[in-house]
Amino acid sequence: MNKKGILLVLLTVSSFYLAAQNAVIGTWKTIDDGSGEAKSHIDIYEKEGKIFGKITKLLDSEPGVVCENCKGSRKDQPVLGMVILEDLQAYKDYFRKGTILDPENGNTYKCSIWIEKENPDELKVRGIHWTGLYRTQTWHRIKNP
Repeated sequence: MNKKGILLVLLTVSSFYLAAQNAVIGTWKTIDDGSGEAKSHIDIYEKEGKIFGKITKLLDSEPGVVCENCKGSRKDQPVLGMVILEDLQAYKDYFRKGTILDPENGNTYKCSIWIEKENPDELKVRGIHWTGLYRTQTWHRIKNP
């Protein structure tokens, strides 16, 4: 393959990566699995080529709530402003190899996220337990946070 062909392939691959990355960046509304009620807003952003997400608004609890069940430096820290998605890496058309924190139980899980192809305003968020069991939530894009 000549130099122009290699450059074209690299540009195409990088444009897919940037499109996927830009698609997840923004503010998303989380929904409680049990009640179906909106719980919080998560701001997803890029930092040093990886995807992160922090809680920017609590919809079902007081702003001063702390993470009582968290471990380490997050123990008893305010949930509002807490980074709960960390180190997600782009892979094909989704992000993987990151972690997600559940502030209710203080547990951290492996995590993957992707945009729902049929609806670009839906983000699938999958937390994976070390046993291989997983739970997938659907988060909804907030266009004007």
